[in-house]
Parts: sequence; C-alpha cells; structure tokens
Amino acid sequence: MSKDKNIKAQEKFGEAVKTGKLEMIRDVVSEKVKDHDPADIQGAGAQGFIDFFSMMRTAFPDFGIEVEQMVTDEDNVSFAYTISGTHKGEFMGVSPTGKSFKVRGMQIGRFEDGKLVERWGATDELGILKQLGVKPLK
Repeated sequence: MSKDKNIKAQEKFGEAVKTGKLEMIRDVVSEKVKDHDPADIQGAGAQGFIDFFSMMRTAFPDFGIEVEQMVTDEDNVSFAYTISGTHKGEFMGVSPTGKSFKVRGMQIGRFEDGKLVERWGATDELGILKQLGVKPLK
C-alpha cells in the first residue's frame, strides 16, 4: 500500500463525513477494523463509524472537519484536525442549545489494502460540552 493510496482512502472518509454521504465509509473501512478509542455509542466495523457520524451530523447539521496537519508513512495516516458545528439536535443527552463549538483532535489510522484496519484518536469532547454551556455535575 502506498502513502498516496492511504491518503486517498483517508480523504474519502473525510469527504463522507463532511458531505453526509456516510455509506462511502464502507469503501475505506475494514469490517474488522480495531478502534482503540471508540465513542460510547459506536459499534463495530464501518457501521459503527456510520452510526457515530450520523449522530454527530444530526446533533450538528453543519458539522465540519478541517485537517490542520498530516504525517504519513507506508501504512499510517496521522493528522491533527479541527471540528466545528452548531448544536441543533440532541448530543450526549443534551438538548439543542443553538450554540456553536470548535475543538481540536488527533488521529492515527493504519491501512491495509486501501482500508482502515486500526485507529487511535482523541477529540476534545469536554471542550465541546463546555462550549455548549453544559455545567459540570457537583
């Protein structure tokens, strides 16, 4: 697998998320993908990513993601990103606030045969909740 093919696969994943054409994720994610940092609601395989980003796009219809920096080798695509959106649907049990957020995250993806097979990542979920005005429990 070449760096260029890995980058193209990652870009197709990003395009699916940005456009809401989430079924495209199936083209670039192995059904046996190992996600080391799945979201609480995320199931296995490509469907888990589709379900997660469907929830995000429902909660934040203008959900956006911008890659800030990317580093690759023959098997891996690593990138820092910024996500943003306006809270118009339920998110993590929080009713819509109409507020916007913008936070950073990082991801490392390992690819085989043009498909994501392993993922590590982190997004500032607490930052999202703070920007939506969610108060911490006492």
